[in-house]
Amino acid sequence: MGKISPVSIKYMVHAKFTAEGTVEKPDVIGALFGQTEGLLGAELEMRDLQKEGKIGRIEVSLQTANSKTTGEIQIPTCLDKSETTIIAAAIETIERIGPTEAKIEIEKIEDVRGNKRDYIIERAKQLLEKVGGVTDSREISDSVKTSVRMSKLQEYGEEKLPAGNISGNEIIIVEGRADVINLIKNGISNVIGMNGTNLPEGIKKISLEKETILFIDGDRGGELIAKNVIGNAKVDYVAVAPDGKEVEELASKEILIALRKKIPAKEFLESIMPKARHQGYQRQQASSRSRSRDESRQEMQETGEKAEESAEEKAELTANEKEKLKEIFNEVRGSKNAVLLDRNLEAIKHTSVSDLSFALRRTRKKAYSIVMDGTATPLVIHLAEDAGCRNLVATNFAFSGETKINLMSF
Repeated sequence: MGKISPVSIKYMVHAKFTAEGTVEKPDVIGALFGQTEGLLGAELEMRDLQKEGKIGRIEVSLQTANSKTTGEIQIPTCLDKSETTIIAAAIETIERIGPTEAKIEIEKIEDVRGNKRDYIIERAKQLLEKVGGVTDSREISDSVKTSVRMSKLQEYGEEKLPAGNISGNEIIIVEGRADVINLIKNGISNVIGMNGTNLPEGIKKISLEKETILFIDGDRGGELIAKNVIGNAKVDYVAVAPDGKEVEELASKEILIALRKKIPAKEFLESIMPKARHQGYQRQQASSRSRSRDESRQEMQETGEKAEESAEEKAELTANEKEKLKEIFNEVRGSKNAVLLDRNLEAIKHTSVSDLSFALRRTRKKAYSIVMDGTATPLVIHLAEDAGCRNLVATNFAFSGETKINLMSF
């Protein structure tokens, strides 16, 4: 088995879990490998990634009380940011550990390199004080400027988001702490980070008060984050790093060029839609879609239906049906809940949005429609396809591509 070098670790995935019975560490490890096997395709197979040294030793701590087991999981990776978040999302789909039902939730994805940089900066300052001899005046000037700029790094709100001086009328929103530090180091202080891919409430709030520029990485992961943020916060402009580069690694000139080329958020969304259709889904989306097509073909063969009939079923929704779906959506709006409906639009099951994927797997009766308060992610859409759902109503969609499901928002 390959072993990841501590030096090469980029991110640490922190998760917590709850199991309904007594389980041991080997049960947890077995669930991580076994229940994600074949889910994301060969290139993101966790067992193979660990053999190749791209995922390190998985640490599990647990405790059992009242016949229930709770614990924490730490997974070190040297994958890139997008691949790490895909692995993390896949782990949340695990629903059993050992013989018992269980639920895993990702708490955070830590940028390990950011912590190392902080240590390096502090240690370098200490060592610099001990260095004798004459220092070049330019080095002294640069050191003083950097120290002054870094002193502007602060924490914002209850979520302690990394930020610079955001007292002005314009702010730049970036993904993480390392991005914030790089912009401040290069003289741009009106910046705030999201501390990961999830959108904090603090960002939603401050975006309503100021003109906002969302500054994203120049990759597919950056586009997905942009769609999520634009769909849930007020974003005026979007700036994009050069292709294949992350904001945290940009030089001063690259940062300024990217910010000068910012475009309105609506124009950005329109520009990436054709690109998304040509590129297709990410690897795990393609795998899920392939399985969904195979199941669909088998079902049509067994019932004697034709593909054209399936397309017609997707297209036909009467005005009364749309109105009823709208009424149900208004009932769940603001609740963070979801409703699974049968062919007659009668409720089969009520659940929270966070437990929707589990409800889709466990519901015995077929759900023809889903109404949810929140963002429909690619994972939810593909699970709905696999379950045979025909209509999905959501607040918004972090998705671009082809699907058999009618996607609606009222």
